[in-house]
Amino acid sequence: MALVVGLLKILQGPNLWNVLPDLMVFMLPLWIAVLFGVLVGWVWRPTWANSAINNLTTTPKNYSSIDIVSSIPTFNSLKSQLPSYFFPFSDMGSLEVASSGTSSISFPDSSLSKLDQERKNFVGEDDLKHISKLVEEKDGGLSWIGMMERSTSNMSYQAWRRDPEIGPPQYRSRTVYEDTPPELMRDFFWDDEFRLKWDDMLLEAETLEECPNNGTMVVKWVRKFPFFCSDREYIIGRRIWESGKTYYCVTKGIQYPSVPRRAKPRRVDLYYSSWSIRAVESRKGDGQMSACEVLLFHHEDMGIPWEIAKLGVRQGMWGAVKKIDRGLRWYQKHMASGAPLSHCAYMAHINSKVSSERLRYLENTTNDSQEIETCEEACDDEKPSGKNIPKLLVVGGAIALACTIDRGLLTKAVIFGVARRFAKMGRRL
Repeated sequence: MALVVGLLKILQGPNLWNVLPDLMVFMLPLWIAVLFGVLVGWVWRPTWANSAINNLTTTPKNYSSIDIVSSIPTFNSLKSQLPSYFFPFSDMGSLEVASSGTSSISFPDSSLSKLDQERKNFVGEDDLKHISKLVEEKDGGLSWIGMMERSTSNMSYQAWRRDPEIGPPQYRSRTVYEDTPPELMRDFFWDDEFRLKWDDMLLEAETLEECPNNGTMVVKWVRKFPFFCSDREYIIGRRIWESGKTYYCVTKGIQYPSVPRRAKPRRVDLYYSSWSIRAVESRKGDGQMSACEVLLFHHEDMGIPWEIAKLGVRQGMWGAVKKIDRGLRWYQKHMASGAPLSHCAYMAHINSKVSSERLRYLENTTNDSQEIETCEEACDDEKPSGKNIPKLLVVGGAIALACTIDRGLLTKAVIFGVARRFAKMGRRL
């Protein structure tokens, strides 16, 4: 009502020239609000809008009616984002499918083409080569920037981050656990049944396929996200190699058409989380190799702006590390009590042996530092880039989000807290 009264007073001026400056001052905040809304809407535009923009900017071609239908924006363009190497059926004998409503299927070796065999190698030697280069820092990527260094009485932790030109931020961490053998650590990471007990972010874990010969697994995870995001679904291919007393554990997102996409939980396609595990000398100074070193390399595109994701990782990193340590100590007691090995942990015992000479050869072959970045480039046409978003827009997005969610003061306080952290100038996220 006050705005209407103010506008009427301006319009009652003696002539147009006297009214015009006051009218412009009156309208200026409204135009700023409109412009701000457009900018925030552009940052948070939905996936279909990005696809429509890309379709308008591409060169026109002669399409048939089938091509037009197939060009409707979907997630199919993400199929090329990670190399899919599938384990050969000739090594499997039978394919165990744990998805609901599907029975076990066996395929005779003679009925499989070479292409079929290649496609079933979800996690292959190229993945081993990549993680070995990451461990030895020979991947040719950007330098790692230190983020954190913390320790407790039985664990020490260091973390680094780097921001590639294409794709989400990448993280590297080194954790040393005292009084932990590498084999127990390997089983702990693989044991989805026990993870459901200690990881409150994991809602579901299901094994879809597994190979009894090389230990390759395909699993489905559903992880819980904050209240303003839908939960996330992951289809993960994973496999372990052993070289000497070092374990190379690869887990990554894969394409798996047998599990259709749903609106909720949202599927995360770009996911990479792999680590090496080996015994190291304890910091007790007794000369015993009783500690376990874990080098973790992780990145994923969760479908939210990367600057906000970086802030969340930075704020929650140490808490997550301590939670993993608590879960590990619980797992140690659980196994020491004589509890049977779960099926997932048993699969961690089936791994591929690789000689140190072969590993060195892979490390020194053609550099694949752009492998991940090239894969992520396929996401650009469907997922808005979260890098280098101006802080003003992020703050505005948080404010707009808070104003549109009616879930009480606590919800809005959390969002405004994130906005305030972004508003601190001079602090690099």
